[in-house]
Amino acid sequence: MYRRALLTSLAALPAIATMGATVTEAAAPDLENTIYMDLKDGRVVIQLLPDIAPKHVARIKELAKKGFYDGTPFHRVIEGFMAQGGDPTGTGTGGSTLGNVPAEFTRTRRFLRGAVGAARTSDPDSADSQFFIMFAPAPSLDGQYTIWGQVTSGMEFVDKIKRGGGANGMVQDPDRIVHFRLAADVKG
Repeated sequence: MYRRALLTSLAALPAIATMGATVTEAAAPDLENTIYMDLKDGRVVIQLLPDIAPKHVARIKELAKKGFYDGTPFHRVIEGFMAQGGDPTGTGTGGSTLGNVPAEFTRTRRFLRGAVGAARTSDPDSADSQFFIMFAPAPSLDGQYTIWGQVTSGMEFVDKIKRGGGANGMVQDPDRIVHFRLAADVKG
């Protein structure tokens, strides 16, 4: 009886191996929609979400190709909430010269740990280059801010970003992004 079960299991191996290859192929990253964000402690991989935020994703890709984010600080970092960057001035009031991107709110994704959202003013259509990465869930942001990405690896490096002080979380001598590139543009 055990021998028959073993033979049946062995006979199924080619089918299982084929399924494994399919799963592996399906799990291969889309390099055109993946960001490599290098921090002082290591690489953070962000999967872009063009299906729910096509305009924001297009903006992030455009800025990444120009090297815009390299050297920019995480100027506002609040323990248990989020790390905000993407402002070359480090004040929270700067951005790119490309202008604002209209809001692309969704109900299909939520602000959970590792979600990447577009920072903005009180005007929902005022997002530009600034973004934030969630340390923890924040349901109050759902449907109020655009989600354009999700950290898929390297969250432990995001957790090491220097925290700010006070109610606004502004950081003195902040940690900076080393490199921020589209994976398809990274060699090796």
